[in-house]
Amino acid sequence: MPPLPAPDYDPPTDPLDLLHVDDDLLAVVKPDRLLSVPGKGPALADCLIARLQAAYPDVLLVHRLDRDTSGVMIFARNAKAQRHLGLQFEKRHTKKRYVARVAGRMEGDGGRVDLPLIVDWPNRPRQRIDHDQGRAAQTDWQVIDRTEDETRVALTPITGRSHQLRVHMLSLGHPILGDTLYAEGAAQAHPRMMLHAELLELRHPTGGRWMRFQAPAPF
Repeated sequence: MPPLPAPDYDPPTDPLDLLHVDDDLLAVVKPDRLLSVPGKGPALADCLIARLQAAYPDVLLVHRLDRDTSGVMIFARNAKAQRHLGLQFEKRHTKKRYVARVAGRMEGDGGRVDLPLIVDWPNRPRQRIDHDQGRAAQTDWQVIDRTEDETRVALTPITGRSHQLRVHMLSLGHPILGDTLYAEGAAQAHPRMMLHAELLELRHPTGGRWMRFQAPAPF
């Protein structure tokens, strides 16, 4: 089977919300529906890093968010800072928190999903759970609020696998609302994917001071 077709790419054009800029790093709120980095082909060239480089040509990639996920991202502004920040992500020294609206009323107030993930090659970019060949993946979840039809949860990824939060919520029977890959029917019929990276904490690459970048969810 060929890869799943992506919906038409029509990213927002609103001015970017910069949270912090200094000589070593830049923190910004990525809007939903905007790629973090260029996709394949000229139609997918518009992306967050390209927009940032128009004003800050030295910006370098450190991590990514899915196209349909909004929230806090940081970029390095020199190679030394990129290495320092990249190691913090690799060694899981950063602190991250997401907020999501998921389908259905979740029972219980919180827990941990510990299910290994692997790319679903016939249906890429989808990921799937695979206990034999999957890479370890853990997500902590905590209920913020709930109604009869949906639940708002705080999600803390312990690992950083592709689509981890999306697949782990699906595994609990509560897909993220608006998720075009993993939700179906009414759960998919939302104007955007209801997943937002609201908090990122890490050490500054020069001096090591602890920094906190935060942006409230727009939903």
